[in-house]
Amino acid sequence: MHATYPARIRLISLIALSIVVPAFCAILAGAQSGSDPLPAWNGGPAKQAILDFVRTTTDKSSPQFVPPDQRIAVFDNDGTLWIEQPAYTQVMFAMDRVPALVEKQPELKEREPYKSILARDHQAMAKFTVQDIEKVVAATHSGMTVEQFKELVSQWLAQAKHPRFKRPYTELIYQPMLEIMQHLRANGYKTYIVTGGGQDFVRAFAQKTYGVPPEQVIGSAAKVKYEYGKDGEPVLVKLPEVLLIDDKTGKPEAINLIIGKRPVAAFGNSTGDQQMLEYTGAGAPGSARLMMLVHHDDTQREFEYGADSKIGTFSEELMSEARQRGWTVISMKNDWKRIFAFESGQSQ
Repeated sequence: MHATYPARIRLISLIALSIVVPAFCAILAGAQSGSDPLPAWNGGPAKQAILDFVRTTTDKSSPQFVPPDQRIAVFDNDGTLWIEQPAYTQVMFAMDRVPALVEKQPELKEREPYKSILARDHQAMAKFTVQDIEKVVAATHSGMTVEQFKELVSQWLAQAKHPRFKRPYTELIYQPMLEIMQHLRANGYKTYIVTGGGQDFVRAFAQKTYGVPPEQVIGSAAKVKYEYGKDGEPVLVKLPEVLLIDDKTGKPEAINLIIGKRPVAAFGNSTGDQQMLEYTGAGAPGSARLMMLVHHDDTQREFEYGADSKIGTFSEELMSEARQRGWTVISMKNDWKRIFAFESGQSQ
């Protein structure tokens, strides 16, 4: 029995769709896979190192294939993911919290370093020691619940602006590094922030800013105390006592404590990240590893600093070790087409 004309048309249409749709999907998938996952990067060895690493570690036929449960990448925050000059963002937050602290504790008004901060005596503030800064941070970050602190950080970030760029600090994240994170996650990697900054401080904005959830943020931490609030509900109150300093040797120690696995990729920008990169690179011989350091060498679009800077120190010894061990040093000036998302996209 022959099919009627309309039935034959429907049959032909179905056959055509069965051929055309899969072909179209294949073309679309090919176009997407061929798109540049790192558009804020200039072409060169640094960009190619990232693309090659992701490709070889996710290709099952590659001898350097990394199983999904071992795909761990760790990133420093200050100077690696966002701006850290002329002062760490968290320090700026602490300074801005001093008036509210003195209002509750008037006896601090005539004491240093609070007196100079209240007077905005920049000459005196420039001479603050590490101990002075630690005192201010401890005082302004304690005596409240973890949730209250998070809310204070969120409120401050919503209105505070960088002194040079006049933009919120969360807009001053490095677009090329954000692209690395996104590219890694799209290929089955877990991205962790491992920072010398405060863990609770970074957790307040990391998910919204970087796409990194709080449980994947490791940082310097203060002790907390379990208490009961006025309503009888349990709370954790932040204390002015150090629990963990997540810097230098503290970074691999914290990685082991929290993650329990050695990373296969690590990104930093200073001597504070040296041991984290060393630890990452000391995996199984012949296995794929990616270690990268951001070098701040672009005065026009950001800042130029390194060996002589107290913030984000990039010593000659670190540069020498990077060359010796085969780590990739990223030049902001040469490797990044854009530093921030709001830029036009032309390197200087």
